[in-house]
Amino acid sequence: MEDLIARLGELDTALSALVAEVFDSDLLGAATDPQILATMAAAARVSRHAEALLAAAAGHVDERSDRWLDRDQRLSSRMGCRSVAELVERVSLVAPQTANRYVKAGRAVIGRVDATSGERHPRYPGLYAALAAGFVGIDGVLAISGPLDELAPTVSAEARAAADDELGRAARGEGAGDAPPATAADLRQMALVWAMYLDPDGSEPREDRAERKRGLVFGHERNGLVPFHGHLLTEVAAQFRLLSDSMLNPKVDPAFTRGPWFCEDPDDAAAGSENTDADADGDPIAEPDADYTDPRTHPQKQHDVLATILAKVAGSGSVPSIGGAPPTLVVSVRQEDLESGRGHAFLQGVDAPQPLGLARHTGCVGAIQRVVFDRNDRIISLTTTDRVFTHHQRRAIYERDGGCIIPGCHVPPAWCEIHHVTEHSKGGPTSTCNGVPLCWHHHRTFEASGWQIRMNHGVPEIRGPVWWDPLQRWRCVTASPTRLVTRHERAHAGA
Repeated sequence: MEDLIARLGELDTALSALVAEVFDSDLLGAATDPQILATMAAAARVSRHAEALLAAAAGHVDERSDRWLDRDQRLSSRMGCRSVAELVERVSLVAPQTANRYVKAGRAVIGRVDATSGERHPRYPGLYAALAAGFVGIDGVLAISGPLDELAPTVSAEARAAADDELGRAARGEGAGDAPPATAADLRQMALVWAMYLDPDGSEPREDRAERKRGLVFGHERNGLVPFHGHLLTEVAAQFRLLSDSMLNPKVDPAFTRGPWFCEDPDDAAAGSENTDADADGDPIAEPDADYTDPRTHPQKQHDVLATILAKVAGSGSVPSIGGAPPTLVVSVRQEDLESGRGHAFLQGVDAPQPLGLARHTGCVGAIQRVVFDRNDRIISLTTTDRVFTHHQRRAIYERDGGCIIPGCHVPPAWCEIHHVTEHSKGGPTSTCNGVPLCWHHHRTFEASGWQIRMNHGVPEIRGPVWWDPLQRWRCVTASPTRLVTRHERAHAGA
């Protein structure tokens, strides 16, 4: 065993020197395309061999930390770790998710020890051979072992052995038709087909288990966040991903590939306004970076997708009423706080105070109900102000602007909210000449984002943050197909 550790140390030293040489001299930068691909393939083989040892070692760590052993006898406990995955994580310096994958793969690799002969028998010999030969790594092991393990309660060991044998040969490139070695994704697909063939009724029990385990659990609000966890049914998660993709992915139509476009305003150009494309000396003014970089992470974007869906559904009028009225998010705020811009807002059912901007954002897309109390907290006045854009106004604004008008944002118009350019509380009308579409995220963060919007003869203009446009010019902007065609025709008139 000491010899194995020493030989691995020698390999590590040699590989470390090789990697340092490649990085120091930029060998790959000077390589041809075939050389780069060959290097990648060779490095992947080395990685799979290393993963084979990692999986086997993790499997033995798991075996020596078996829960049936006394706590003091478990390897993980003796090393001061609460679980096998934590011990693997600390030793191998990987993420917790990767450590769990190592442990799962190890269980599938090392198999069991025969009580009579003392010999170890791998659970899946075909997979074991492919791993030992370097044709599969952790991904390949889990792609095969996962579906086959699920068959264990209902399918015989002989049938699973047949599946393992064919899948192992496919991983090694020895399957039917002389196909090359299969990728991990291909192996998983093949394993799922085997699972359906061997257990055609197996989907029903899995579906029953999924139905029982589905659910969402909400925690208590803390620091402005409410934690939740749970499990979604496959079709529910798939539907959410589709909705998420529809709002987060850029459109493929060339007219929309950069989100809103800048367009010229003939009146401003004739008057020599600040929208012209040349400076005082007649030199062209460089355009800002129209491809605005969204600072949100992907999880943050998916949160905002969920917020958009909930807001749209709540306002659709198609959900059951509560106490005879549509489900309405109630936000309370003192009039003096709203006018001064200082203070807090309060959500119905939430004890902690909320940012004042929440009241402005909510009020911009819904009706405002004013409740006046006397000194004894008795309600003495109740009035309602409707500040919601009608469906006809929304369609007209969507046609004019085409979607969220922040450059680089690709949220389609149907998912946008209509923002009052001049606040309703400051006399701004609920009309098409005072409304622009913004996605949930940009609407909620508009005040602190650095973006500014104004209306010029009923057409929105935008001015971005200084880092985006140092010249701070107002620009007419649109993503409307109709207006983009007009813009194109004007640009190429007489060409």
